[in-house]
Amino acid sequence: MCWGDITQKGYEKKRAKLLAPYVPQTQGVDPALQKESRTQMPAPSATPASASSSSSSSSSKFHRARSGGARDERYRSDIHTEAVQAALAKHKEQKMALPMPTKRRSTFVQSPADACTPPENFSVPPDVTATTSSSSARPAAIDLPPSGIVKGMHKGSNRSSLMDTADGVPVSSRVSTKIQQLLNTLKRPKRPPLKEFFVDDFEEIVEVPQPDPNQPKPEGRQMTPVKGEPLGVVCNWPPALEAALQRWGTTQAKCPCLTALDVTGKPVYTLTYGKLWSRSLKLAYTLLNKLGTKNEPVLKPGDRVALVYPNNDPVMFMVAFYGCLLAEVIPVPIEVPLTRKDAGGQQIGFLLGSCGIALALTTEVCLKGLPKTQNGEIVQFKGWPRLKWVVTDSKYLSKSPKDWQPNISAAGTEPAYIEYKTSKEGSVMGVTVSRIAMLSHCQALSQACNYSEGETIVNVLDFKKDAGLWHGILTNVMNKLHTVSVPYSVMKTCPLSWVQRVHAHKAKVALVKCRDLHWAMMAHRDQRDVSLSSLRMLIVTDGANPWSVSSCDAFLSLFQSHGLKPEAICPCATSPEAMTIAIRRPGVPGAPLPGRAILSMNGLSFGVIRVNTEDKNSALTVQDVGHVMPGGMMCIVKPDGPPQLCKTDEIGEICVSSRAGGMMYYGLAGVTKNTFEVIPVSSAGSPVGDVPFVRSGLLGFVGPGSLVFVVGKMDGLLTVSGRRHNADDIVATGLAVESIKTVYRGRIAVFSVSVFYDERIVVVAEQRPDASEEDSFQWMSRVLQAIDSIHQVGVYCLALVPANTLPKTPLGGIHISQTKQHFLEGSLHPCNILMCPHTCVTNLPKPRQKQPGVGPASVMVGNLVAGKRIAQASGRDLGQIEDNDLVKKHQFLTEVLQWRAQATPDHPLFLLLNAKGTTVCTATCLQLHKKAERIASVLCDKGHLNAGDNVVLLYPPGIELITAFYGCLYAGCIPVTVRPPHAQSLTATLPTVRMIVEVSKAACILTTQTLMRLLKSREAAAAVDVKTWPTIIDTDDLPRKRLSQIYKPPTPEMLAYLDFSVSTTGMLTGVKMSHAAVSGLCRAIKLQCELYSSRQIAICLDPYCGLGFVLWCLCSVYSGHQSILIPPMELESNLFLWLSTVSQYKIRDTFCSYSVMELCTKGLGNQVEMLKARGINLSCVRTCVVVAEERPRVSLTHSFSKLFKDIGLSSRAVSTTFGSRVNVAICLQGTSGPDPTTVYVDLKSLRHDRVRLVERGAPQSLLLSESGKILPGVKVVIVNPETKGPLGDSHLGEIWVNSPHTASGYYTIYDNETLQADHFNTRLSFGDAAQTLWARTGYLGFVRRTELTAASGERHDALYVVGALDETLELRGLRYHPIDIETSVSRTHRSIAECAVFTWTNLLVVVVELCGCEQEALDLVPLVTNVVLEEHYLIVGVVVVVDPGVIPINSRGEKQRMHLRDSFLADQLDPIYVAYNM
Repeated sequence: MCWGDITQKGYEKKRAKLLAPYVPQTQGVDPALQKESRTQMPAPSATPASASSSSSSSSSKFHRARSGGARDERYRSDIHTEAVQAALAKHKEQKMALPMPTKRRSTFVQSPADACTPPENFSVPPDVTATTSSSSARPAAIDLPPSGIVKGMHKGSNRSSLMDTADGVPVSSRVSTKIQQLLNTLKRPKRPPLKEFFVDDFEEIVEVPQPDPNQPKPEGRQMTPVKGEPLGVVCNWPPALEAALQRWGTTQAKCPCLTALDVTGKPVYTLTYGKLWSRSLKLAYTLLNKLGTKNEPVLKPGDRVALVYPNNDPVMFMVAFYGCLLAEVIPVPIEVPLTRKDAGGQQIGFLLGSCGIALALTTEVCLKGLPKTQNGEIVQFKGWPRLKWVVTDSKYLSKSPKDWQPNISAAGTEPAYIEYKTSKEGSVMGVTVSRIAMLSHCQALSQACNYSEGETIVNVLDFKKDAGLWHGILTNVMNKLHTVSVPYSVMKTCPLSWVQRVHAHKAKVALVKCRDLHWAMMAHRDQRDVSLSSLRMLIVTDGANPWSVSSCDAFLSLFQSHGLKPEAICPCATSPEAMTIAIRRPGVPGAPLPGRAILSMNGLSFGVIRVNTEDKNSALTVQDVGHVMPGGMMCIVKPDGPPQLCKTDEIGEICVSSRAGGMMYYGLAGVTKNTFEVIPVSSAGSPVGDVPFVRSGLLGFVGPGSLVFVVGKMDGLLTVSGRRHNADDIVATGLAVESIKTVYRGRIAVFSVSVFYDERIVVVAEQRPDASEEDSFQWMSRVLQAIDSIHQVGVYCLALVPANTLPKTPLGGIHISQTKQHFLEGSLHPCNILMCPHTCVTNLPKPRQKQPGVGPASVMVGNLVAGKRIAQASGRDLGQIEDNDLVKKHQFLTEVLQWRAQATPDHPLFLLLNAKGTTVCTATCLQLHKKAERIASVLCDKGHLNAGDNVVLLYPPGIELITAFYGCLYAGCIPVTVRPPHAQSLTATLPTVRMIVEVSKAACILTTQTLMRLLKSREAAAAVDVKTWPTIIDTDDLPRKRLSQIYKPPTPEMLAYLDFSVSTTGMLTGVKMSHAAVSGLCRAIKLQCELYSSRQIAICLDPYCGLGFVLWCLCSVYSGHQSILIPPMELESNLFLWLSTVSQYKIRDTFCSYSVMELCTKGLGNQVEMLKARGINLSCVRTCVVVAEERPRVSLTHSFSKLFKDIGLSSRAVSTTFGSRVNVAICLQGTSGPDPTTVYVDLKSLRHDRVRLVERGAPQSLLLSESGKILPGVKVVIVNPETKGPLGDSHLGEIWVNSPHTASGYYTIYDNETLQADHFNTRLSFGDAAQTLWARTGYLGFVRRTELTAASGERHDALYVVGALDETLELRGLRYHPIDIETSVSRTHRSIAECAVFTWTNLLVVVVELCGCEQEALDLVPLVTNVVLEEHYLIVGVVVVVDPGVIPINSRGEKQRMHLRDSFLADQLDPIYVAYNM
């Protein structure tokens, strides 16, 4: 393999070539970009807000920010910036027009300083729907006018005519232009899709990864472990570190050990070796002897103790650390907790708990600063064990007696101290370091760095852990060095302070990170006369970061003139587990500097080392981190799976074996084994040697001359579609895009989330308070392009959050794992978001191809061979049911009423209750008959109506409606019941009334005086043309006039009434009900529910259409039972009304709607005790039936049963009905017959129109309930809606019905004969010798034979309704039911009140109502996208976040999705946020 191009010369050549166009700008770094320093406490007074450090233990994020602009300098690479600019320039040629998200102006006010979005220059069209309601309460359910008057329009026919004009508003509105833009973007040729389709057989989704045949593969031989030089034996090396302290403390007491600086950077105190020894001794004595009693000491040797010291107090920390070592207790240094809920604080609590820590050492000043409760105690930090706090200031320590000596034994494998580390998932673990490892590590460092006694070192790092601790606290004492500690707070005010300290103390060694190099470069103008000539080593401790190379180069070019020797720059690589892995030794003056590796990013993503020869923008330049440590051995193993040795040209995890490494994660034996006891294996799987290695968590390779190169961290590894990317590299790319205007202080976090069988990349950045929407959006789209160009990987989600809102690590960096958790929980509160699922998700199953039509006969044969029965079911046979009913001899309902008025004149049929539960009106058989006669005579006299004229009845729910209905029948007119308009929302409700009046060609309107005034009012005139109303008659004061004769229809096939209803798809349909159908229906219900005159039923439903109307107006007259009528709107003022009525009258059968059930469940769910106290008892209820025309809402009926079982409701009582436009009552539970059954079906199969039963709890399962029992005389069959052939019972198909009470056809302006025939009188295409005439319900369902016995003695066939055919979404060749997607979406976040989905030009649009605060709006976008992708394998095109109550719901509690769609396209929703997914 050729390493030719990795030389310095090659690097220079490459650099020159890349930078040629930009030469003038690249000298050093742009001085205008002032650098911001790092702070320890994010004090509000500090002008630049607290800076950042990476979430990993090396805390290496830092920023540049004084000019307001900012770049995270950890990733500053001039080469990279130019590459990004070049990549973007390429993209500019193929400019993408991304639709900008729409945002409501009031949303996301971050702070007064924030700029609001400028108003967009368009005028909002007037709101014609009036469905939006600013209050959080949903408006009263209202039936909206249908979209376009299309009565009985053909189910299959194209609805595009409605789409183009949404309620008369041209679709060329803002929304649709954006959607058009989105579609155009999505049409662009994508990168060739990954050959990684899932093959979707019905059983399981199978992943078939097809690796790219052209991907680079490693070609080298298996690597052999690389040894470091032997660890020299120096005669005067101490047997233990404590012994070294004792030696220097007693013999060289005056020598300086540690100098601390004040806030201005001036030396404030120097700790001598004598003082360190005497104070540590006092502390050790105090810890062991003065904390408890003699018999019960608080601390014993081997106990763990937390060290809580601020970063600006190295002296107190050092004394405490050595005091613990001398007392043989184990110090665990942690950060000072600032608030009760610090990011990651809970995990620190986990560490303290797992280490069994009960004691914390701290300083008096620090203790005073900790957050306290009201009574002055230190707060209980979240997740922390109870701690006893001990102050270690000298005045509180006891001097040890002369005869007391600490026990200093030779170093062994017992633990010395524990260093904390945060893992990728955010958990904090304690790496235990033994005394022998601590000593060996100091020896190895002393040898590698060639430390000699009395040298001065300047330490800018955190002295509590990592290199800051190893060099500045431990190796320091071993070699009697003098450390000058420069805290962050000083660097913040004076970034050059560490350079000045080196100059002032003539320091030989400095310990820094790249950010310190930058800060010094930013500020070096302030000081001309510093000299760095004394430095023999400038140890760059994050030199392992791939982007450190340019920092080192820039620093050298600037400070070489100040005496800095090029060979003094020594990058090193460290990790908490393996400690120092490699360090570059100081070079010989004048010798050539080590070479650079210029690697291909594409190669790296496949884990292969390839010299970047193509002239691509995607190159990574890495510097070496020197050789393996003395006494150590290194190997590279595959990052995942067994620890197999890599090939020489392969990237893997660096593993180290040496005495100087961590020994375990304290208290976590399982994780320890995989990290600290790794035996590498060969490709055959056999172990190579028996020496255990420690995994370092760093990715890299060993290059020529055994130089070690690091290309990233395991923690930052993002594995997407089999390729590996590094989070740091992606952050660097994001920062290289002009981020100055947008990103606040370069704060960017990158992580991956697992969605739909792969990892997806998420980029989150903090947005500057003054960034404009346009700038931010521009930046976001450019970042996507840059990452795509350079890393060849798509970003799934890019979010901007307000400045300073991301969770911080103790040193101000971004806490990555906590950020990820917030993202997944929906608590990140972004102010801008861009999702790109269309471009990222390339592993969706192939769209389903519909099989060519199989011939009907072969289906038949196939079913028989498979032993499947044809899916059909029927109710009891009407002919076999004996009923000695006198009613049967009357063909017409009018005759029944007249007969009852004579036979039982005083028998009460109806009782109407008000909100207080008092009876406001009753009607006996005679009263009803008399009142009907009077209305009939008025119709004939005032209205001059003839038999067969249509009359609209406009009444509130009550008895007047019933009398008007029978009055029409007596006069031979055809009644049409219509819901009265809502006085508060006339504009929304009156057009529907107007439309039904027109469509039904009504000759007259019967109504009350109040409503009559409303119809003619000025407000009504604003909504409709009031001059064209037909005759309006009010029936409040009727003349007492006998009717000459009651009309009797010539045949039962004559029309009895018209039933008008607006379907959920926004279509107004009227169906014709004949007298025969009315009698047949009433008889079927009477038989099913065993109704007779001594019974009482309670009805809480709307009485205007469907089964609700039949139960309210017709059944009592037919069966003679008493109906207690409860208008549903009365429940709004008294929630208890329905249940208390049922209890008071001891009702056995009650009927309600879903809206009523939901009101009671939500409103009374937490008041069951109150219901008990009121004496409400539901044990009398035998059937509680929900009247519905949809799939049973199992979760609602279950919640209702569960909630009210405490007041006696039987778990078997609740059931639902099923009806449709063609037949209003197909199923109704009734009194006899088995209980309703439930099944779990597989959702994936359902999308293929297959029914596969699964066990409860199976993934992707859906719980369905039977819709009551099929009524007597009713037959159903399941039919393929396309071929019209019958289906087997394992198929989902359209439910067809045959029954005496089927409606006789649509009532339309233009009688569409073909449609009548297709929907009401249609035949199966084969397999039915009897040539039965069926009516199509328009609902999909299936039939299952159960183990239960029906009344007939046969096994019971259950009918399950899945959903309306009109509502289904055809996406990717599969059939989806909106409710299933909506159920998934509603579960994703607590703030989603309601949700509705629809499609527009093949894009799935999800509308969610937000019941939380508006800043949560954007949290919902990724959650909604994720859940729909995970559970339904669909990519959401648009997410619309709206206020509660915006999704229109009709009187039956059903969502009006088509209305919602029309309002969305006409831009009438006033959304909080609209996100267009790319």
